[in-house]
Amino acid sequence: MSRSMGGRAAAALALLLLTVWAAAPWVAEASVPAAAWTASETPKLIALTFDDGPRRSTTTALLDGLAQRGVKATFFLIGAQLEYNEDLIRRMDAEGHQIGIHTYDHVALTGLSKADFDTQVAVTRQRLMAILGHDGFLLRPPYGAVDAAVRQNAGCPIILWSIDPEDWGDQNAAREVEHVVANARDGSIILLHDIFPASVEAALAIVDRLHAQGYLFVTVEELFAARHITLEAGEVYRDAYP
Repeated sequence: MSRSMGGRAAAALALLLLTVWAAAPWVAEASVPAAAWTASETPKLIALTFDDGPRRSTTTALLDGLAQRGVKATFFLIGAQLEYNEDLIRRMDAEGHQIGIHTYDHVALTGLSKADFDTQVAVTRQRLMAILGHDGFLLRPPYGAVDAAVRQNAGCPIILWSIDPEDWGDQNAAREVEHVVANARDGSIILLHDIFPASVEAALAIVDRLHAQGYLFVTVEELFAARHITLEAGEVYRDAYP
């Protein structure tokens, strides 16, 4: 990337960071459109996402590493783990990370009654709102399980993924890094879990490797806004490939 090209991309990304939150269509007060990017100025963008947190030890280490690298990520949180981790959640929000819902007890949402769905999703949303003072949280259903009722009841966009190194299995950081780097594409959404030390190690190594290849890490909202894709409640998204 040339110096002038990098400057234009950096300026566009800075504007996007300022406007994308207000542009979220499922937030009632949204009114500011996302930044306009021309095809020639758009850098390679990729979204790093984490499920199943927060966990104080590993999530703190991850936030420290991301801050050192100037990287923003998206965290899909478990409602049952919010208590006693409120400071971590506020830190995520203050440092520009995006926060989403991964249910209250990490249960599959398919086949649930509306009441049980709300216990998992709406209650988690309410607790996040109480901690952060705002709404606009995306939903990632555990196991990626989605049916018509999940789409109808979600009340927000549903975010899945396009790269999954299955870090919950052998917890082998080196293998996870190679899998993600080999499969990375402009517009990819990476799935990791911030509850495993190996995943934190892998995530930071992935950032370093992909930075060297010219990728910029953005939140899920930023990724789609940069591609002029309007996220809609109840719709399922796996990537933002151009």
